[in-house]
Amino acid sequence: MKRNHFYFFWRGFLKPFFFLVHRMKYIGVENVPAEGSYILASNHRLASDPIIMGMGLKRQVLFMAKEELFQNKFLNWFMRKLGAFPVGRGKADTSSIRHFEKAVEDGNLIGIFIEGTRSKDGEFLPPKNGVSLIAWDTKTPVIPICHTAINGRFVMHYGKPLSLEDMGFDKGGAREFRNASRVIMDHIKALREEDLAAAGVKNNG
Repeated sequence: MKRNHFYFFWRGFLKPFFFLVHRMKYIGVENVPAEGSYILASNHRLASDPIIMGMGLKRQVLFMAKEELFQNKFLNWFMRKLGAFPVGRGKADTSSIRHFEKAVEDGNLIGIFIEGTRSKDGEFLPPKNGVSLIAWDTKTPVIPICHTAINGRFVMHYGKPLSLEDMGFDKGGAREFRNASRVIMDHIKALREEDLAAAGVKNNG
């Protein structure tokens, strides 16, 4: 993939601000390989999550964003320059899925919020099947990521890549997609438990 100077300029420009405001901490960055195709599957807490997701990595992350953000001409231009692509929520947006399958096949990192929308209270929402569908179609490992606010600090934890076998795939199909989505979500939840325990915080959820 050709280096996107626009993306890296804005990431570098915004990084001090985000570290100051959120007191950001990144864990498990070494679990994201320096090259190759991977899907980053994360929970969704803040509107700025797409920026924060890639800020701890040396590689660019391409990501899906809700199509409403692209209705403004400036935002449409800006988001696309950053590598974002619109996706229609609550419907089978085959063009968006195919766009990201092509991006994966070309050796990129792509970021998808597995819950499909932002959680208003930070609690986990039921996972959607978009991540598992793209993973199966492209035969691509998934890296679970968890965003958690702990003691006024924003923690992002990158887990170890999950193979198709780890996600329980055999022949594909709706049942396996649902199961794989649950497996990915369970790994995301386990990352939160690990981070809360390390910080000495009891999880009442």
